[in-house]
Amino acid sequence: MKRRSILTATLVAILTAALSLAVMGTAAAQTPKRGGTLVFIVGGLPPSFDGHAEVTFTMMHPVAPNYSLLIKPDPTDPAGTKMSPDIAESWQKSPDGLTYIFRIRRGVRFHDGEALTSKDLLATFDKLRAPPAGTVSRRKPFFQMIDSISTPDDYTLVFKLKYPTAAFLPVLAIPFNFIYSASKLAKDMNWYRRNVVGTGPFKFVSYATGSSWVGKRNEDYFKPGLPYLDGYEAIFSRKLIVRVQAIRSRRAFIEFRGFPPKDRDNLIKALGDEIVVQESPWNCTLRVWPNSFKKPFDDIRVRQALNLAIDRWAGSKFLSQIAIMKTVGHAVFPGHPLSLTNAELEAKIPGYSRDINASRAKARQLLRDAGVPEGFKFVLHNRAVDQPYKIFGTWLINQWKQIGLDVTQAPVSTSPWLAALRKNPPDYDIAIGANCQTVVNPTLDVSTFLSGDRSPSNYGHYTDRVLDDLYDRQLREPDQAKQKDLLTQYQQRLTDQGRVIFTMWWHRIIPHNRRVKGWNITPSHYMNQDLTEVWLDQ
Repeated sequence: MKRRSILTATLVAILTAALSLAVMGTAAAQTPKRGGTLVFIVGGLPPSFDGHAEVTFTMMHPVAPNYSLLIKPDPTDPAGTKMSPDIAESWQKSPDGLTYIFRIRRGVRFHDGEALTSKDLLATFDKLRAPPAGTVSRRKPFFQMIDSISTPDDYTLVFKLKYPTAAFLPVLAIPFNFIYSASKLAKDMNWYRRNVVGTGPFKFVSYATGSSWVGKRNEDYFKPGLPYLDGYEAIFSRKLIVRVQAIRSRRAFIEFRGFPPKDRDNLIKALGDEIVVQESPWNCTLRVWPNSFKKPFDDIRVRQALNLAIDRWAGSKFLSQIAIMKTVGHAVFPGHPLSLTNAELEAKIPGYSRDINASRAKARQLLRDAGVPEGFKFVLHNRAVDQPYKIFGTWLINQWKQIGLDVTQAPVSTSPWLAALRKNPPDYDIAIGANCQTVVNPTLDVSTFLSGDRSPSNYGHYTDRVLDDLYDRQLREPDQAKQKDLLTQYQQRLTDQGRVIFTMWWHRIIPHNRRVKGWNITPSHYMNQDLTEVWLDQ
C-alpha cells in the first residue's frame, strides 16, 4: 500500500483532507502482508471495558479490536457517512421507512466458542436502548426512534420504527455498540465492564493496568483471510511528550487520536520519509456557553455581543498553526450535506461576517445599550488542558478584549470543570465545553442543544421550546432540502438567542510510521479502530 511521504514541515502545514484522500486512493495497489504486531500508544486508561457505558477513546482504541458491530462506518469513506456490513451481511428497508430487516451472518462465534445468533443482537440493542437499573448506556437517547425489535429466526433481526428517519442506520453503526453475548448479559448485565469476549478480529490476551493491552489474531474470524496482523499491543501514557517520543523512537507505530501541528512537524523533521501524515476534519468542537441565569449575561444583547466580537476566519488561520482547531462552522459538522456552506454562514448567521470591524462595532453598541461598562470583568471557566482548551481560551479572551471586555481565564482539572458545566443552574460566567461525536449524524448530534429537561449535555441549562420544536420537525423530515432548512432555522435560533457560541471545529492530524498500511483516517477518533485490515509492510 503506497502512501505519499511528506518531506518537509512546509508541505505538512498545507496538508488537507484532499491530500489524505489522494494518498488513500493509491492504497489498493499493494498486496497486504500477513504477520507482525502493531504497537500503538493511547493517551489514557480505559475506565472500564464496556463500550455501552463509556464515551472515551482510551477505552475504544485498545478494546474495539475484540468486538464486532451489526453494521459499521465504511473505513474507505472519508466523510464517515457510508455504512458497510459487519455482523449483518445485508439489510433492507420497507417503502415507508418504518421497518428494517437485517440478515445475520451464519457461523459467527464468540471467542469462547459460543455461536452467535440474532438473540445476541436483540440482547445487545435492548441493553443499549433500555438499560435496566444499575446498568449504564451512554447512547440510550439516540435510540428513541425504535418502537420494537424482534427475531423471527436465529439469523434475522427486525427493527420497527416509530417514524422514518435518516438518523437510524448511523445510530446502529456507532462504534461503541459492541455486540455482546445474550447468555452472559442474562447472568450479569455488567459482566462486560471487566471482561472481554467478543466476535471481533482479535482476541483479548492481557491487560497490565496502567501499562499495556495485548490482543492476538482471532483465527476463527468470520471474514476469511482477516485480520492480517498477528496481534497488537496498546501502551498507555497520559503525557503528550511521551506519546510523541514513542513514535519518534519507533517504540510505537502510531497514535490514533491525533497530534498538534508542531509535533507533526517535529516528527517529520526527525524521521523524514519514515513518517506519513494523514489529516482530516474532526467531528469535535469547543462550544462557549454563556450563563443566561446570571447578570449581565441574562441580557440577550450581551450574549449577542460576545458572539459578534469573534473573528472566526482569522482565528482559523492562526489557531490551525498551533492547535488542533481549524474548520469554521456552526452546530452541524462542516461538509455534511445538512451543514451550512461558508457563504451560507456569512449570509445567515450573525458573527460569521468577514467584516469583523463592523461586527465589533455592533457588539460595542449592544454592550452600551445593555449598560455594560468599558472594561467589564468576568471569568472564563475552562479545562486545564493545553490542546486545544487553554490555547483556544487565550485566543478567545483576546477577541473579547477588542470590544472592551476584561476577561480572566480560570482553567481547572477535568472533574471540577465538568461538575461546573453540569450544575443547574450554573454559577460560572462563561464556560468552554467540548463535544466529540462518533458517526457523523447531525440529525441526532445537534440534540445537545435542546432544552435542559431533554438534553443532559445542555450546559447552558436553558429552556427553549422553539428550539425543541424545530429539532423534532427536522428529525422526522424525509426531504433533505427541507430538513436542512429546519436545521438552519435551528442554528439561527441558537445564535440569535445567544444560547451557545460556535467558532471552529477540530482538525485531526495522524503522523505515523510508513510501515502501517490499511488504516484510513476518518472524521472521528472512535471509528475504524477494529484493525481488521491494518497490516505492516515489513
